[in-house]
Amino acid sequence: MGFLRKFPVFWSRRDTTQNETSPLIPKAKEDAEQLTHVSTETHQEQINSGQDQNRNASKRTHDYSVMDCFLKYFLFLTNMVFTVLGLMVLGLGVWGLISKESFAQEKIGSIGTDPMLITVTLGFVLTTLCLSGCVGAVRENYCLLKLFSAAVLVLITVQVVVAIMAYSLQGEIGSYLRSGMLVAMARYQDDLDLRFITDEIQTNLQCCGADNYRDWELNIYYNCSAPGVLACGVPATCCVDPLENGTVWNSQCGVGAQRLDEFSAQSVIFLGGCLGGISRWIYQHAGLIGTVGIVILGVQILTLLITTRLLESIQWHKAVL
Repeated sequence: MGFLRKFPVFWSRRDTTQNETSPLIPKAKEDAEQLTHVSTETHQEQINSGQDQNRNASKRTHDYSVMDCFLKYFLFLTNMVFTVLGLMVLGLGVWGLISKESFAQEKIGSIGTDPMLITVTLGFVLTTLCLSGCVGAVRENYCLLKLFSAAVLVLITVQVVVAIMAYSLQGEIGSYLRSGMLVAMARYQDDLDLRFITDEIQTNLQCCGADNYRDWELNIYYNCSAPGVLACGVPATCCVDPLENGTVWNSQCGVGAQRLDEFSAQSVIFLGGCLGGISRWIYQHAGLIGTVGIVILGVQILTLLITTRLLESIQWHKAVL
């Protein structure tokens, strides 16, 4: 009986030993599975880390591109210069309108025909256009650069069309210039801007009138039937030597010049008209005019190409991010 009591105890103790040691096998399996899972996660993290490093390296390559930085700040500085120029033109136009009191009630109705309004419009358009390009470049603003490139493209198209029309309508341009010159002469005393333009043309080209000096009879003050002292005369800018003794401006040097015959008048005033002088000046400076036009057009095309490159760069940068 003692043996039998000991025998079950022996098996019972053996079972207890097995129950204590048996969980070691599933624990080992669990550790192996955890190790495998950790290894998989580590490998995935390494892959993701490598992808992030490649993406960051690609981003750094884009961010620190020397060409992109150069184009960006070149466009910024160029537009900044033209923005300042546009502000100067705009200020000059506004100053001209204010100094002539064009906003006065009695003159506000004719402000649409004021030549200074062209200066104001040109300055405003130039300032707005270049400012959008300037801010768009430094801020890498896609919308502003898109607007700037579209405006430059329209400007280039308009200039090309105008150049083609000017070349194909050379005869009509001459008649337009003559009509404009006659209008400026008729309003010589009434419009300070037209007076300034007419005086500059006659002084620099050494001419008088549109076709000849007798065209000044169109002006009511220089008409021979006018009652004033200017009757049958011409402006002082038509005179060969308007300076008396080389120092004092003689505003009366052209008085009565229309009564003189051409032989007598040639020693006092310029006989030739300004239309011929303008034609000769254009012919003599045709090469310079063409060169300046090509350079201006080339700068605009270059600006358009740079803006297009920056737009593509900004799009690529956003795609990477």
